[in-house]
Formats: sequence, C-alpha cells, structure tokens
Amino acid sequence: MVYDVDVRVRRKAEALVGAGYSVDVLALRPSHGKKAYTLNGVNVRTVSLGKKRGSLARYIFEYVAFSLWACFRLTIQMRKRKYAAIDVNTLPDFLVFATFLAKWMGAKPILDMHEITPEFYMSKYGMAENSWVVKLLKYIERVSFEFADQVITINEPIEDLLVSRGLDRSKSTIVMNSADQSRFPQVASLEPPEEKRFVMMYHGTLTPIYGLDIAIEAFALVHSEMPGAEMWILGAGTEKDALSSLAQERGLASKVKLIGQVPGSEIPMWLSKCDVGILPIRRDIFLDFAFPNKLPEFIIMGKAVIISRLNAIRHYFSDAALEFFEPNSPADLSRAMTRVYWDPQLRANRVLKAREEYAPIRWEVMKQRYLAMIDRLAGTTERDAVQPLPRTNLATK
Repeated sequence: MVYDVDVRVRRKAEALVGAGYSVDVLALRPSHGKKAYTLNGVNVRTVSLGKKRGSLARYIFEYVAFSLWACFRLTIQMRKRKYAAIDVNTLPDFLVFATFLAKWMGAKPILDMHEITPEFYMSKYGMAENSWVVKLLKYIERVSFEFADQVITINEPIEDLLVSRGLDRSKSTIVMNSADQSRFPQVASLEPPEEKRFVMMYHGTLTPIYGLDIAIEAFALVHSEMPGAEMWILGAGTEKDALSSLAQERGLASKVKLIGQVPGSEIPMWLSKCDVGILPIRRDIFLDFAFPNKLPEFIIMGKAVIISRLNAIRHYFSDAALEFFEPNSPADLSRAMTRVYWDPQLRANRVLKAREEYAPIRWEVMKQRYLAMIDRLAGTTERDAVQPLPRTNLATK
C-alpha cells in the first residue's frame, strides 16, 4: 500500500512518533513519488512495483517481490537502527517472515491482520471454502500468526474467527479502524444551508463491494417521495462511469452527483454539508466482517448513518444508533432512506446514541491500547521525556 493514503498505518506511525518513538516505514511508491521522504516525523522508504492488480498471479508476484525487498531492507536497516518492534501490515500474511533475520537480531515482529486473507480471496475470486487454495491460505495464516510475537486484529468478530483457527488469544490485541477525531473538527459548511435540500453522502472508493449501485437503485424507488433529496458520491474508482450511467438510466442525473476525488483535508468540510451518511456495503463471507473507516467519520461529524446490517458492525452498534437495512436489498434501503428523511428527531437520536456507543472504541482508546502493546514489546514501562525511545518499523504492502 502507498503510505500516504493508508489511513490505518499512518495513524499508528504518527501515534508512535507522538509518543517519542523513531519510526521508519517500508511501503509501495506512489506514481511519480519519491524513493525516500519524511512525513509528519515518519521516515518512509519506498519501492516501485508498478501496481497492476487484478489477476491472482499478479497479486502473488507483487506480494513476493515486496516481501523480498522488505526482507533485504529490514536486514540492512536493522544493523544500524536496532528496531525494537516491526509492525507488519497485511496483506499478505507471509510478509511477516520478511522479519526473520531482524527477529533473530532482537526485533519483535507484530502482525497487523488488516484483512482475513482466506475470506478475502473467497470473496474476490469466488473460491470454495474447501478448495486447496483456501486451505493453503489458512495454513499460511496460522504459521504467520504463530511466528509473530504479537497479532493485531481489527475487531472482535475477526479475533474470534482467528482464535477458532488457532490464534492464541493471549497474544492478540484489537486495534479498530477508528478515526482520529483531531482530523475531523466540527466545521461549518462553506455554503449557506438550503432548507429544501436533503443530502445523503458516501465518500470512499468506487468499487462494486461498496454497493453504490444498490443505493442508486433504492433512491430511484423513492426519490419522488423525498422532495429536495440528493445523493452525493465522493471518490474515484472503477465503478464511476457505471454509476453515472445507472443514475442517468434511472432518471437521477440531476439528483445523484459524482463529485470525484477530493483531498483528505477537505473531507470534514464536505461531511458538514450532508444530512445523512450512507454506507450500502454488500454482504458476503468477507464483507460481513467489515468495519468501514468511513463510519466513525460520520459519527464524529454528527451525522446519522444508513448502513448495511453486517455482522461486525452489529457487534458494536445497536438499532438505536444506526439506521440499518438488509444488505443487497434496494427495497429495504429505500425504506431506510424515507424513514430518516421524514423524521429529523430520529436522525438526532441516532447521532446521540451512535456517539455513545462509539466512545469505547474511539481512536484515543485504540491509540493508547496500541502504544501500551508497543511499550510492552519494547520493554518500555515508563516514557522518558529526555532519552529517545526505541526505534520501530512498519512494513506495509
């Protein structure tokens, strides 16, 4: 992954810098990007692989190539930098073995399981759970988390799944995809409010898994019952043209606005303009464990959220906090749209309850949990304001 746009890795790296650690990152190079640079105190070194994903063979090539490069770089840098911990961010799971020489030299490898690999490939390529490829992926997953000194998972349902596949719960730490609230201040919209406008907003990547076609189909069913309602879609991706065509076919060209990609620094301003957030994620064996980064951002900005009834999300939020709908169902999503449109008190209640239920998993809590784990592995029980803390390295594909 390109470090600059990997929100999860950036949050961790900058939290470590803020706590006094020296942090190096190994990552993919963005197009026309620099080989090495420093961003907010984090030292980043990159490799160019000409990211051209799609086929399984290409994924395997990129994973192996990056792992070999990371192993080479880590071994060289370890001799000079003496890392206390190396945080390896999947996919792939076997990237953790790039640390084997560094581990032998004293570093503690951490495996941050961004994704659950077997389910990811079952979803992406339609593989059967009993196929030899999925069985191999589960084996690699198990030996990878057995090799690591510590494993990070992103929510409790995923941790439970991994424990059922052999993970020792005592070496697992949950660090969720919470948003850094300091990046999302309550800001005023630059445009005056329009009483007759009601904006439902999505921001993120435009790919089939996020169900934006479902949202457009749902809106087409009820837009005549929602005077002034609009759907704004922020982001770029492979589905942009298809979504634009679908909106035109359904007679929604003036009501569905594809804004395009906007700078991350402008996201709070855009969110301040909407009335409701919408996250119509599809459900399958992989996505049922999803906990989208965008959900906390809507909650922090005080927006009611319409969202798919997925397992991981239901684990943390009740029906009183979010407006759930049955995944993959335009009819049920259209019901949710009209419900929140006509009931401003319902929206206000959802906002308050969502903030209450989000509080235990907000980034400040997750950050302290992550730093405590690093301190323990690094042998740092008390931070010294004068002496520099041990070095850490984050490798991310």
